[in-house]
Amino acid sequence: MRNLIKPLLFSGVVMMCMTSCDDNGTEDMMMTNKTTYELVASDSNLTSLKSAIDKAGLSATLNQSGTFTLFAPTNAAFSTFLQANGYASLNDVPAAMLKTLLMNHVLGSEMKASAIATGYVSTMAMGSASSTKNISMFINTSSGVKINGMSNVVQTDIDANNGVIHKVDAVIALPTVTTQIMANPQFSTMVSALTRSDMPNFTAILSGSANAPFTVFAPTNSGFASLLTELNLSALSAIPQATLESALKYHVVAGSNKASTDLTNNITLTTLQGTTFKITNSGGVKVTDKYNRVSNVLTADIQCNNGIIHAIDKVLLP
Repeated sequence: MRNLIKPLLFSGVVMMCMTSCDDNGTEDMMMTNKTTYELVASDSNLTSLKSAIDKAGLSATLNQSGTFTLFAPTNAAFSTFLQANGYASLNDVPAAMLKTLLMNHVLGSEMKASAIATGYVSTMAMGSASSTKNISMFINTSSGVKINGMSNVVQTDIDANNGVIHKVDAVIALPTVTTQIMANPQFSTMVSALTRSDMPNFTAILSGSANAPFTVFAPTNSGFASLLTELNLSALSAIPQATLESALKYHVVAGSNKASTDLTNNITLTTLQGTTFKITNSGGVKVTDKYNRVSNVLTADIQCNNGIIHAIDKVLLP
């Protein structure tokens, strides 16, 4: 009898395990058999996003086969967005604008949480500054995951059969040049320079459409530190007003979205300050200022809705 009990108990355990494994496997299969659109449609906290996708005509896009990453704003995020922009409801948002806005939440490749890292990725949105370059997204993982300095990832890795969804707590507005400069901690000294109390309202200028699109050569923090050493100054506040304003304008080319492919060898660009600098591309893209000081482009083609940014390693002087 004892000899019979042991096999029966063992068989029962095996059967329970098999049943449990089958159940979990079926559940996982059901989850991964849904598209990103179907997962959004079945989530009670994403009903506003579902309505927005439908209005923008993107349901077919997010239903098709692919490897999408969707940063999905919650209902609360949409409520905040509508209120902040003076819309009574989603019905008041123009469909074309809504489509571009939503595509700014989508990557064309699947990026699970384990692959998310600080840096720039390309969204599927095409902004007003360029008809050939997709808008960039800056992801900062220094404390959680923050997108473009405005939206936090609050839930990750909702798996779909055509990609993955990460929920976010704010609608990711189309980034301006100002947005992307402020989002990246490597530009924090430039932000301090642009927002110094005796400067023009550069943040408004570089977030607007007047004189846009802009091409901005943005010095990193180390570039500004090198300038202070070069000028024998103790801090940014020690740079005279006229000198700083002139230098900042010298980093901006107005009325043109110059991608790296447009920065051909020995071209001269006229700046917002009124004078020029020269571009060379031997051994990488370089900018030579009025004093023959050479700055290297470290990160090119940070595409914004109203312009493009190239990070450089030295402050240019007019």
